[in-house]
Amino acid sequence: MKSTVYGYVRVSTKEQNEARQKIALQNFEIAEEHIFMDKQSGKDFERKSYQKMLRKIKKGDLLVVQSIDRLGRNYEEILEQWRMLTRKKQVDIVVLDMPLLDTRDKGKDLTGKFVADLVLQILSYVAQNERENIRKRQAQGIAAARERGVHFGNPGKPLPDAFEDVVGKWRQKEIGLEEALTELGIGRTYFFKYVKQLGL
Repeated sequence: MKSTVYGYVRVSTKEQNEARQKIALQNFEIAEEHIFMDKQSGKDFERKSYQKMLRKIKKGDLLVVQSIDRLGRNYEEILEQWRMLTRKKQVDIVVLDMPLLDTRDKGKDLTGKFVADLVLQILSYVAQNERENIRKRQAQGIAAARERGVHFGNPGKPLPDAFEDVVGKWRQKEIGLEEALTELGIGRTYFFKYVKQLGL
């Protein structure tokens, strides 16, 4: 059975640079009808055109993408898809801007599949490591900002120190509601919210 060369293009909905990717694929002599394109995030592989291509691609076919991040952003999922394509479906993959990611056999001593798997494992490790470093830096940044008194989210105003005393006076009808609100410097909604929460 004759093998087919497929191309896959992905752009986010915010950017419209698919032309550059398509030109790169056409330079690889891929027929226009065999180029599949999605305009959506690369966070997962639940993409209409990608799934359609998976249904068509078969053993011995070749899949070409311009760069690995066009395939996806999540390296764990890329690894899973890569293995599914190269091992289960027995499809070859070429990543144009990274020649080492080429599963076609390059010689008797070292196959493209082995090199590509190794490179992908390294990329996956580097990406995971970077994600963990970003999370660490974010946590450190948030902790440092909190020490400086910066508040995150929208927790509302801090409760006035005199809140319980003023509510007590209001309950005993020593002061009216408007006077209580003015003394505390807060609004009616905020006042009743905390009266209820504190069981006052």
